[in-house]
Amino acid sequence: MSEKQKGILVVVSGFSGVGKGTIMKKLLNDYKEDYALSVSATTRSPRAGEIHGQSYFFVSKEKFEDMIKENELIEYAQYVGNYYGTPKEYVFEQLDAGKSVILEIEIQGALKIKEQFPSTKLLFITAPSAQELKKRLENRGTETEDVINFRMKRAVEESEEIEKYDYLICNEEIDKAVSKVHSIIQNCRFNNLDEIKQDLIINNLENINQMRSDLKNFSKGE
Repeated sequence: MSEKQKGILVVVSGFSGVGKGTIMKKLLNDYKEDYALSVSATTRSPRAGEIHGQSYFFVSKEKFEDMIKENELIEYAQYVGNYYGTPKEYVFEQLDAGKSVILEIEIQGALKIKEQFPSTKLLFITAPSAQELKKRLENRGTETEDVINFRMKRAVEESEEIEKYDYLICNEEIDKAVSKVHSIIQNCRFNNLDEIKQDLIINNLENINQMRSDLKNFSKGE
């Protein structure tokens, strides 16, 4: 199989509550022949409806630390008190089979992967506004107000890292966001980069700066 026929490695990140999981689920359902979603290992507890081995590999802290020692992870990081990491073997099997592998992980891990594998494409998903982001967190119904406020403050910090990504997607409407993610990945895979110039981070700095400013003001209660 030629390099062109191989899949590419893609990392998708975004603010907590922005809808990454929903986008990934629909993307894999609509384009199941093109993609494989890497299943991360985590030490956090399952949320309602999450399934071990599909949503995440839910493991103990001790088991996760054993995986680190045995070099079984591409990357790992701690976020809101829990470990998250990407097991190696599945990722490389899927790439060789011709599927692009998507890792839905936070910024720390994304940048570590980009450092190890420079050809990786980094996609950042944002919400239309800071107010909408908080609304989506509240609508989850799984977190306390304190946790929601923590996640909003964390979004302020994360917004400072967006320029390290390659492409930006605003999740205003789910079907359009899914179509945009698919378009970006496929055009990157087959090197049709002129088709997605408008989605480059560098061409969306005005929107990024506006979101960053809104998040800062929102977190201060303004």
